[in-house]
Amino acid sequence: MTIKAIIFDVDGTLADTEDGHRLSFNKAFAECGLDWSWDVAMYDKLLKVTGGKERIKYFVSDFLKGYEKPADFDEYVKHLHAVKTKHYTTMLAAGNIPLRPGVKQLITEAHAAGITLAIATTTTPQNVAALLEVALGKNWEGYFAANGCGDIVPHKKPAPDIYFWVLDKMGIKASDCIALEDSENGLRSSLAAGIKTYVTINHYTRNQDFTGAAAVFDDLSDLQNFYKVSGLKLAK
Repeated sequence: MTIKAIIFDVDGTLADTEDGHRLSFNKAFAECGLDWSWDVAMYDKLLKVTGGKERIKYFVSDFLKGYEKPADFDEYVKHLHAVKTKHYTTMLAAGNIPLRPGVKQLITEAHAAGITLAIATTTTPQNVAALLEVALGKNWEGYFAANGCGDIVPHKKPAPDIYFWVLDKMGIKASDCIALEDSENGLRSSLAAGIKTYVTINHYTRNQDFTGAAAVFDDLSDLQNFYKVSGLKLAK
């Protein structure tokens, strides 16, 4: 196949963001007077659910027995998540979460070669912007033909909705694209949209089931090998 587009997940794929998210959740909880604290083991369990607001609700429903929800629980969760996002974007703006090995080179080389690039993620637009502005510069949006993120679709990964949205926005068929993901939920999402998918694992996803992935890598530090395995041809 001739690859016309690459679609990137963000958290865990473009950058090792998950511990940054976890610490930011904990800062938000403390700021809001809650004694909740998510350690690595707990956050590993919570990552079964995609989306920050959804993750808070999952924690309350499945791990916080006896908690009495406020009457306006949905609004309360939105507020908690907004406070968390403030802490997280501050961390990103300080340059504390760099892109993973090979990612910046892949983005710049593929873009220069005329490959269409896009984002398909459950994280918020603010988080995407904060990460990529530091990594790629203030004109980072110029690299991407579609920026599918946050609550732009009703069902988050592993549902394929965000990938269908991005494909429609790009006007490119699934069979002409590849996706880069880091998690089982992400892989299920992209495969359900009919997209050939490569996985770069991280600490939290290392032991997940990646059946159906075209290939699984530790990271993209050996970018030439990724080009060879994926069949991605970049004109020089």
